[in-house]
Amino acid sequence: MHDEALIRLAFFFGVLAAVAIGEVAAPRRQLTDSKARRWYTNLSLAAIDTAVVRLTLTVLPADMAVQAREHGWGFLNNVVLPPPAGIFLAFIALDLIIYLQHVLFHFLPVFWRLHRMHHTDLDIDVTTGNRFHPVEILLSAGIKLGAVALLGAPVVAVVAFEVALNATSMFNHGNIRLPLTLDRWLRLVVVTPDMHRVHHSVILRETNSNFGFNLPWWDRLAGTYRPQPEGGHGGMTIGLKEFRDPALLTLSRLLVQPFARKPA
Repeated sequence: MHDEALIRLAFFFGVLAAVAIGEVAAPRRQLTDSKARRWYTNLSLAAIDTAVVRLTLTVLPADMAVQAREHGWGFLNNVVLPPPAGIFLAFIALDLIIYLQHVLFHFLPVFWRLHRMHHTDLDIDVTTGNRFHPVEILLSAGIKLGAVALLGAPVVAVVAFEVALNATSMFNHGNIRLPLTLDRWLRLVVVTPDMHRVHHSVILRETNSNFGFNLPWWDRLAGTYRPQPEGGHGGMTIGLKEFRDPALLTLSRLLVQPFARKPA
């Protein structure tokens, strides 16, 4: 779907620019690593991930939604609901599935080897929201394709979810300082930067919390919600204990990292 690609691209650059400006105007933390090197690495990964998905998959989630509607696949294509209700239910269900996928990628060792690359960033900012291994992105796309087919999700819901997932990922990884009152109210409906930053703590029990990307409800319902890091946002250490050398976190090394016998 050509329009879907243009919509996603426009939102990607718009949100990237807006959050990047916010990071300069009101940073939450002092950066400890080279911003230029990290931005090059993380944005290169975003470009590689997009190319791999587009060149590898013949069907994308929005295309699957169209096929599901035409063939009558999935739950929502076999029940009578007002269109807004179907869109809302599909969006909520897709978000729950991504939450469960995220938990799975933390607790199954074979998936963690892929996902841990996301956590090796020594700082966290808007570009960290695009720091994923291409194999993880392919697996995630496959999960979404299956979910869209089983749900019979409307194409509008799928495009809205894809746009929101990428936008909120960049927003909640942003190194931006929000007023505490605003953050407290916002995190009732969306994952905020202060909420998600806890997930990037070097402390394992904090890493294994706050798994949500879009909606904050699943963490609260599942008991994986942690409101603040133990050391405070200014004092917490970002990343993983076994990956602290910036020289080993270059683009080429990150791409082969999941297949190494043991951490460097």
